[in-house]
Amino acid sequence: MNVYDKAAVLAYLDGKNVSYDLIEHEPMYTIGQMEEAGLTAGIDVCKNLFLRDYKGKNHYLISFLCHKKMDLKEISQKLVSTRLSFASAQRLEQYLKLTQGAVSPFGLLNDSARTVEAVFDKALLGRTKTAFHPNDNSATVIIHFDDLLNIIQSLGNRITFIDIA
Repeated sequence: MNVYDKAAVLAYLDGKNVSYDLIEHEPMYTIGQMEEAGLTAGIDVCKNLFLRDYKGKNHYLISFLCHKKMDLKEISQKLVSTRLSFASAQRLEQYLKLTQGAVSPFGLLNDSARTVEAVFDKALLGRTKTAFHPNDNSATVIIHFDDLLNIIQSLGNRITFIDIA
């Protein structure tokens, strides 16, 4: 099994000739920490949450602009899902091979069964400087969202777009 850690994510992007910028930094666990370190200026930093439905049969990786607020009940309705909650650290490891604080759409590279649904805020479409951790919270990749979308489409995970207020 090939696990995509930071080095593997960057090698993957290089191998696909995807243009990106990389910022190396101390491990960052929150958007607030990134703001304090001055890492959010001029880029669209995204929050990334790994959620599960009530019975734990469906899993969602949700990405949206960091200044937006997410209401789990509203997201459940938009996804036509049972009540959503945060997935455990064990599920995060099982499905995406990630640890808490490093949740990222790049984790879908590790979802060999393609069972996790990628959910994106419609506001991300066309953005040229979206920022995500490369499966490691000690770095940030700045990438055109359309390039990220193309990568995820090529993987085969289900993708859904919703409006997040």
